[in-house]
Amino acid sequence: MDSKKSTIMLVDDHPLLRKGLKQLLAFEDDLEVIAEASSGAEAIDLAVEDEPDLIILDLHMQGMDGLQTLTILRDRGVTSRIIMLTVSDANDDVLAAIGQGADGYLLKDTDPDMLLEQIKQAVGGKMVLSEAVTKVLAAAIRRPAVRPASELDALTGREVEILECIAKGMSNKVIARELDISDGTVKVHVKHLLKKLGLRSRVEAAVWMVNQQGEDKG
Repeated sequence: MDSKKSTIMLVDDHPLLRKGLKQLLAFEDDLEVIAEASSGAEAIDLAVEDEPDLIILDLHMQGMDGLQTLTILRDRGVTSRIIMLTVSDANDDVLAAIGQGADGYLLKDTDPDMLLEQIKQAVGGKMVLSEAVTKVLAAAIRRPAVRPASELDALTGREVEILECIAKGMSNKVIARELDISDGTVKVHVKHLLKKLGLRSRVEAAVWMVNQQGEDKG
């Protein structure tokens, strides 16, 4: 497998949708679908084993739904970027997904070219939102930070460096190049710093760090 490619796992209980997404992503030389799952339980095992850069997760699936799957993935220490791809633009679903550690929320009726661009942005470290859910999510991440800045003292120097990189929207691969360490080492540090700060996702970590930096400047 080409180490320069960003790896993706598709999780959806509809085979046709997974096939369509895989065909769409095949147009991009720097993206590679390395795993597919038709259920939440299958997705958890594959994510822990393969550690893809990005997981595209359906919200409404038979059995274990996307939110349950997302929660368990984060509880298991999976640091992959995870974006929801769903038909639901309900406020409760959007806020629940972000609260459980999703890095983005996209709707299935998105134009294919736009969807591909948003997936590429997600791989690059950006939070991606369909237009219909932008206001809901923007309001959610503007909630004031409840963790004191002193919690930074619990982090190692390397973890602080990586947290600063996350706040700039860098992906694990970019951080690894920036700090001259391996992708695997970055993933371990991300897992540790999220646990120390009591945060569930890179998005929460980035927002928290940006808030702290803003207070320091003030």
